[in-house]
Amino acid sequence: MAACGGGASHPSSGSGAAVRSDTVTIANFMFSPMTAAVAPGETVTVVNKDAVAHTLTDTGDRFDTGNIGPGQTMSFTAPTKPGSYHYICNIHQYMMGTIRVR
Repeated sequence: MAACGGGASHPSSGSGAAVRSDTVTIANFMFSPMTAAVAPGETVTVVNKDAVAHTLTDTGDRFDTGNIGPGQTMSFTAPTKPGSYHYICNIHQYMMGTIRVR
């Protein structure tokens, strides 16, 4: 579920259960859903329900919310190219998830 890692991500297609959602919630140091399916160029909202700051940062530098404080909400625009985009929290790099653009 959570592993340390870095490196560049590459858009790819793959299998796996993606939940159609334009909102990612951060709670208990986890992203939910862990794999969110969105439309190309869609606005994705990120809600931080934890008591500490987090980020949602693409490992390939295509999107980044910056610091999201406790109780705050930020948004970013999903890539326009279909594929899977892996992201982490830059503050807590064991937190990982995927945006799947379809």
